[in-house]
Amino acid sequence: MLERVLQASNHPWTVWGICWFVSVVLVWAAWIDGTKLKVPNWLTFPLIISGWVMSGLWFGWPGVWSSLLGTAVGLGLLLPAYAIGGMGAGDVKLLAGVGAWIGMTHTLWAFVITVIVGAVIAVAMVIARGAAWKHTRQFFAILYEILVVRHPERLAELAAERKPRMLLLPYGIPIAIGTIAYFLVNGMLFPV
Repeated sequence: MLERVLQASNHPWTVWGICWFVSVVLVWAAWIDGTKLKVPNWLTFPLIISGWVMSGLWFGWPGVWSSLLGTAVGLGLLLPAYAIGGMGAGDVKLLAGVGAWIGMTHTLWAFVITVIVGAVIAVAMVIARGAAWKHTRQFFAILYEILVVRHPERLAELAAERKPRMLLLPYGIPIAIGTIAYFLVNGMLFPV
């Protein structure tokens, strides 16, 4: 939807409002994920559906199409990690909700920043726990499994076996930080 707003309107308050709304929902989701290691459906599904509805109300079927493409990109970026057990479904749906509101291009670039933020947080968590060697071995074991096993169901089984010994990163936090950082870098949170 944000892509349509940027194309159809020079009014910065509309972009500002969408970005603030998405940011508030992301902070809320990050807090829940950080405390419960789960992003709930009661937050993600309304985010997705409201993105579709608002896009349709503001821009008709072209807006809905843009919102659906953003949702698909959000799903597609994290679905492979979910399929092999490396990501929770709530995180995938959260990025899909972001896509429903900001469209495919902005979702893709927000995701790039999210990946960088996630990597930095993961490395910091590992170092803070003094478990660098253990997690380095696990990282290479996972990489080996992905390259050799290549079967999503078997990879998910291996991930489930390994999960109790893993340091878990609530990925809603990097999604929130990465997306909000993208908004800030591009001047989308404050009207000009």
